Amino acid sequence: MTDYVFNPPVPPTVAVAGETARFPVRRVFCVGRNYAAHAREMGKDPDREPPFFFTKPADAVVDSGVTVPYPPETSNFHYEIELIVAIGREAFDVSREAALDLVYGYGVGIDLTRRDLQFEARDKGRPWDWGKAFDQSAPIAPLHRVRDGQHPAKGRIWLAVNGAVKQDADLTELIWPVPDIISILSRSMVLKPGDLIMTGTPAGVGAIVRGDKVTGGIDGLGEIAITIG
Repeated sequence: MTDYVFNPPVPPTVAVAGETARFPVRRVFCVGRNYAAHAREMGKDPDREPPFFFTKPADAVVDSGVTVPYPPETSNFHYEIELIVAIGREAFDVSREAALDLVYGYGVGIDLTRRDLQFEARDKGRPWDWGKAFDQSAPIAPLHRVRDGQHPAKGRIWLAVNGAVKQDADLTELIWPVPDIISILSRSMVLKPGDLIMTGTPAGVGAIVRGDKVTGGIDGLGEIAITIG
């Protein structure tokens, strides 16, 4: 038995729809600007840029239904609804055709962002960590296992603040669909069970404040809800 200098933290996990067992989280990868309208919203050209990735710590993941504290050091706190891909098999340099074999399931998540800190880092050519990788910045609803080889390639993805819809798009609008994302990401590192991929957000991102109720969903994958505390 290994001795530790202090008790290790409990591993972060995500609920699984219809099951008591939870999905242990290893790493969280995020795809930047993966919907054309959102790329333009951020002042970029989606037709010229290959996909790029950033990360969040595994313990940024929290369940749907929680109250997320308004984070420090920001005055421009944003929501971003996203399709979540949960990896269930190990692979490296996997082809696009074989990529979906790695998927355990899918879910709905929100990439919470300190937009002012992200833009400051972007404009100075610095990493996005302070804008993206803070505490409780990745609320994720229960995952849905892949059943009968069914993978969501289309369907409405939406988010509302206090009942007013702010983001409303379709998964067909992804610039880089899930098989491409998995294949490209696997060229750089070994993907392993427990890895999560946040696949990007549609246009319509905006600020939220204390007391706001944020809800969202994806056809066939349920809904997510958080409160900003």
